[in-house]
Formats: sequence, structure tokens, C-alpha cells
Amino acid sequence: MERRQDKLLGIKTTGMRECSGGNVHYNRYEATPYKALDILSENYDFRVTDKFVDFGCGRGRVAFYIHNRFNIPVTGIEADYRTYIEALENRESYCMKTGRAAKNIEIIHGLAQDYEIGNSDNCFYFFNPFSVQIFRRVVQNILRSVGKNKRTVDLILFYPSPEYRDFLDTETPFRVEREILIPGERDEREKFIIYRLHEGDWAA
Repeated sequence: MERRQDKLLGIKTTGMRECSGGNVHYNRYEATPYKALDILSENYDFRVTDKFVDFGCGRGRVAFYIHNRFNIPVTGIEADYRTYIEALENRESYCMKTGRAAKNIEIIHGLAQDYEIGNSDNCFYFFNPFSVQIFRRVVQNILRSVGKNKRTVDLILFYPSPEYRDFLDTETPFRVEREILIPGERDEREKFIIYRLHEGDWAA
């Protein structure tokens, strides 16, 4: 099923890969299952004004899926150079397969904590790509951006780690907006949790 869905998008995203360089703060690459992405899309209201950012995008599955289904700008951040190159190759083949323009699909090679949050970035995706120490710095970057340019922002966590949740619950103004379960899954962590910061809730 995963390869079949890849083929429909003209991409290759299956398989796993350990992060090169032995960086203990970055986790292995593993793509979000298409089944889960279908459930997310059916239960989360993506808007035409959203700007989607996938931290630890890997070969780009989530970014291409969201772009294809909702036609919104997407950005993928990937630290592993080999995987980044594969994501670029996937972008080229995705555009050829779907006839979509590449101008609203940005793939960036670099560390997540070094990414400068755009003024219109408002939807951030995480599938446990790195340690909570890195996650903390990324969220702090998001909060600084929101402090300068007030807007409502969402963090979409798939299979969220307890460390991520504890940090968000105890040290940030983000609050759980909703949980989206994956039908048929026995693991209670196999779900999406949406953390939201409303524009009106933010105090600079």
C-alpha cells in the first residue's frame, strides 16, 4: 500500500534510515503511514491560507501529500544530506507526475533549530524527528516568530513522545486542541495531537 501510494505521487519514500554522523539528537528516518495521513486530512481543517512546515521531512512524503491534497505551500527541513537529496529528486518527479509547479514546495537542508520561521508559517509537523532538547529550541523559535507577527499556529504531533508533551504542557502557552485517533491501531500513542496557540492567547 505504501509503495502504491508513493507511485500515485511519483515519489519514493518507503524504508528507514539512521541519521548519518552519529548525532544522538536526531532520530532515524521513518515516513508517516499514508493511512494516518488520510485520517489527518479527513479530520483536520487545512485552509488555503496555511503554510505547512515539516521538521525532519525525510524524503518528503508528508509535504508532497499535503501539497497534492490541499494545494498549500509546504516546506520540508531535513538534516541528513543523503535524504535531503532524495527529497529533491522526489520533488522533481512529483511535479512531473502531478503537473504541479515546484514554486510552493521548498526543501531545505539544515538543522531544524537553525530554520528561520517565516512570518506566514503557521502549521508545524513533527513525527519525533529529534530529541526534546532540539524540539524545545524549535518551539522557542516559533514562539519568537509569533511574538513578532501575531497569528494562530498549530503544532501537529504524530505518535507524540512523552517528553514533547510534557514540555508543551508545562513550559509553553500551547494547549491541546484535539486528538485524532487512527482506527484499528492498538498502540494508544498511534495518533495525532494538535497543539494550538490562538492569536488572542499570545502575550508578547
